[in-house]
Amino acid sequence: MWKILFLIHAGLAGVWAADYELLLEDPDIFARCTEAPPGTIFFRDAINFDKLSVEQEPNTLHVSGNATTTWDLEPTDRIAAKFALFQYQRGNWEPTVFTMATQDFCSIMYDKDQYWYKYWTVHITNRNEVEQHCIKKAGTVLIHEPFVMRLILRNIRGATLQGRYKTVISFEAFDEKNVPRGPGVCFEIRGEAEKLKN
Repeated sequence: MWKILFLIHAGLAGVWAADYELLLEDPDIFARCTEAPPGTIFFRDAINFDKLSVEQEPNTLHVSGNATTTWDLEPTDRIAAKFALFQYQRGNWEPTVFTMATQDFCSIMYDKDQYWYKYWTVHITNRNEVEQHCIKKAGTVLIHEPFVMRLILRNIRGATLQGRYKTVISFEAFDEKNVPRGPGVCFEIRGEAEKLKN
């Protein structure tokens, strides 16, 4: 009996799943983290975007050009990365259940099953150089093929997403003894959640 109820529930959850898009509120796209740990630097202080073009249309971002790393770490350092979604409620940013983290970003940045890959690194064409240095070595150029990006969360089950949201993306470096090295990197992307029609 329990197996039948579980299968019914799982089937209904699949039917109730929805896709959402984050409609950006800031044309600059990247914002400084409002609650970053002391000493954290902004994304644009770790990667130079002067030669990267990001043009915003109502539902899409058109990205092309190169970005160059300025964050200078040791080759043996490990980079932990985290993505967390927050909702603005009653004057505060409240955490949601949507979080993604990896303790070794460089090892998975070209993993086809990762969101990092699907939304960003699949479009970096000089894969061999980037895999060798990751974003650890200052001067590493990330060459992007022109691509279109939509900030979409797919197959979300449960409560409906409504209102203002922000994604907080952070990177933190650790040395061989697992001691944090230098400043971490953080940025936010803010916008309104809109349910996509199927």
